[in-house]
Formats: sequence, structure tokens, C-alpha cells
Amino acid sequence: MVSGLLVGIALPGLARAAEPLIVPLLGVLLCLAVLREGPRALLPGAGTGRRAVLLTLALQAAPPLVAGALLWALGGLETPLGVALVLVLAASPITGAPGLAVMSGADAGLALRLLTLGTALLPLTAAPVFALLPSFPGPVAVAAGALRLLVVIAAAVALAVLLRRVFPRLRAPHHRTAFDGAMALAMAVIVVALMSALLPAARETPGVLIASLTAALAIYAVQVRIAWSCARRSGLTAEKSRAIAIAGGNRNLALFLAAVPAETTLPLMVFIGCYQIPMYLTPLALPWLTDGRAARA
Repeated sequence: MVSGLLVGIALPGLARAAEPLIVPLLGVLLCLAVLREGPRALLPGAGTGRRAVLLTLALQAAPPLVAGALLWALGGLETPLGVALVLVLAASPITGAPGLAVMSGADAGLALRLLTLGTALLPLTAAPVFALLPSFPGPVAVAAGALRLLVVIAAAVALAVLLRRVFPRLRAPHHRTAFDGAMALAMAVIVVALMSALLPAARETPGVLIASLTAALAIYAVQVRIAWSCARRSGLTAEKSRAIAIAGGNRNLALFLAAVPAETTLPLMVFIGCYQIPMYLTPLALPWLTDGRAARA
């Protein structure tokens, strides 16, 4: 994953050539996650459905509306950085969240459920955010953006369910390692494509790059720390709390590329590229942002 970051920064031409693969590969990652865990793992356990929904709403419904109201009051909602900050708070967990959980000693099953539920509810939770942003001027645009997200999600899940039925051997436990490898490769290609704007920005608009990187690091750290602290105070184990912290900080901002207007996408690419840096360093950064004593040990 770190190699993908470096390649994307160093070779912007290759990164731009890979940009058309972003949305399809996001669908592939969702499909691989369902293939790996099975469709039953997508749903909360008995008696935990309400709590899971409330947790999802706490992660991706309330924060962007609060941040959007504050930015509107300060006059920064219409800036590319303001739009990016609102969208990152509204995004569902990244499709690589279960893999990051495995590498970080977190509850991978909980990370998958948060990913699944957050992605499934995203068209609903994102609709008020789309209405808040100036890029979506009316209810038709809001509905169209939410529908495009729903199509990507539904197609990925449906394909995984179909493949498991047609090829029952895919359910065998020994295939999980192969799925992990495929997901890692897909994540590496995606991050290459998402870094296309960084080197040109460093040459042409270094101030914008510095501001975007600072904002990305700050919003990532704040989300992870708040999610971890709230989970621990509610009595959850460290493993489950880490999973919630991963879901809270690692947001699938790139999925909005399938929904936002094309004229909005280009200014967001610098921030999107910067936000990949802390996310792809999660296994190294998470101990310091959660349990400092564990990190020092």
C-alpha cells in the first residue's frame, strides 16, 4: 500500500492513466469483501441491528451536517477544501477497512459490518449532504447522485452473491488469503490513481497542497481519536474499539467520484490524494492515535 502511494506521487502520468479504473475497482473491492466473508456477515447480529444503525448514523450522518453548518457560517462551504471536508465526514468506511483491521489487531468482522451497513445507508445519509452543497443545486441532482451510488453498491454485492452460488468452492476458507491478496492489489492500483494531483500541485500550487495535507491529517486524526474514545467509554473491547476507529477515520471519499458532478471532481483530487496518506498508514498510525502505551511498547 505504501508502494502505491509512492508510485502515484512520483508518476502522475501513470496515475492519470489509472483514474478511469477508480470507480470499477471500488466495486471490485466491495465484491471481494462479500466473497471473502459471505453475505451473512453483511448483517448485524441478532439484537444489535438498532445499535449498528445508530452507530452508522453517528459516524456519517450528523458530522457532515454540523461541519457544513459551521463552514456555511464562516463562508467556506463553497471552497474546494470546504466541500472536501464535508464529503469526507459523510463518506462510508473504505472497502479496505476489514483488511486494515486485520493488520491493526482490530475486530475484522465488526469492520466489515460497519463497512457494509455504512455503504448500504450511504445513499440515504448522503442525500442531505448533497442538498447542502452548492454543487447539487436541486432535488433531482441529489436523487441522481444517490442513485448512482446505490447502483455501484448493489451491483457489487449482487455479483458476489451470484459468484458464490455458481462457484461454491469460492466459499472454502483457504480462498480467504487469495481474496486478501486481490484486495491489496486493487487498493494499490486505486491509490496510484488517486495520487495524480499531488506532484503537479506541489509544482504549481504548493500552498494548496500544504493546506490540503494539513487538513487531511487533522481531520483523519480527529475522527480516529473521537471514534476510539467514544467506543471505549461505551464499554467496548479494545479490538472492537479499534474497528470503530478504523471505520471512523478511513472514509471512502473516492466513492463520491461516482456521484459528484465532473466539474467538482478536479478541485477535490488534491485533497483526496492527501487523505490517502494517513489512511494507508493506518496500521502504523492507529496505535499512536488510540492507545499510546501500546504504541510505545
